[in-house]
Amino acid sequence: MQTTRRDSPLKRFFKGVIIALGFILPGVSGGVLAAILGIYERLLGFMAHFRENFKRDFWYFVPVGLGGIVGIALLSAPLEYLLAHWQVIVLWGFAGAIVGTLPALTQTASSQTARDGADYAWFWGTLLISGGLLYFMSDLFGTLPANFGGFMIAGALIALGVLVPGLSPSNLLLILGLFTPMLTGFKNFDILGVYLPIALGGILAMALFSKSMDYLIHRFHSRVYHFILGIVTASTILILVPNSHAAESISYAGATWQTLILSAIALAVGTALGYWMSQLEEKYK
Repeated sequence: MQTTRRDSPLKRFFKGVIIALGFILPGVSGGVLAAILGIYERLLGFMAHFRENFKRDFWYFVPVGLGGIVGIALLSAPLEYLLAHWQVIVLWGFAGAIVGTLPALTQTASSQTARDGADYAWFWGTLLISGGLLYFMSDLFGTLPANFGGFMIAGALIALGVLVPGLSPSNLLLILGLFTPMLTGFKNFDILGVYLPIALGGILAMALFSKSMDYLIHRFHSRVYHFILGIVTASTILILVPNSHAAESISYAGATWQTLILSAIALAVGTALGYWMSQLEEKYK
């Protein structure tokens, strides 16, 4: 991998703007974009060995972080508008983007050991249990509030989307009812109410789970990936299933044949985009 030590701060800022796309669009990987731009390995090294690499890397990544904040703010307004006016079409496109990554994720799941009965059990068990829990979450636990604590959970999920390959935090945030409030806060530059708790939740999740996730993936690679496949599949299906108890559930009320045709096109385009991104991940991993 080509080194990025001579990148100017302005160049790193624009890299952060581009990488931000992967943290807010379902099916688009921020990690893949970081790899394409040549900073993924250095970013992972900084997170994994924070104290050792702090002096070398902290100021290097400050422009990247600032670019990420600006990129998220710029993208949030048009994405919020699209969800408000063309929800069905946009969500089908989101689902397609995630579906497009499933072949690569399935291949990765069995890349080290042959798939066995326990792997199938992990997949189907996770699919059914996580699907049920996510669908009935509001009935079981109540609605997750879009407040400081709720956005800390959003930040933790975004961080897990970096730590856990193939896990898309955006579809989980849609199901939890936090996606649109998060977009609104990003658009309005709500530093204390949205940016701060998301940053805190992300930092805590990185600190608590980075080493344990690294251990689990290396020790139980196939099981972990089939677990991930189950969650990703369940959450993707639920994006397209109406749920009267979920705040941001899809609604087909008033949908026309034109809407359905455009949704099918969005699904196809999203699938192609997700597949392309997963191939880039293999290339730049």
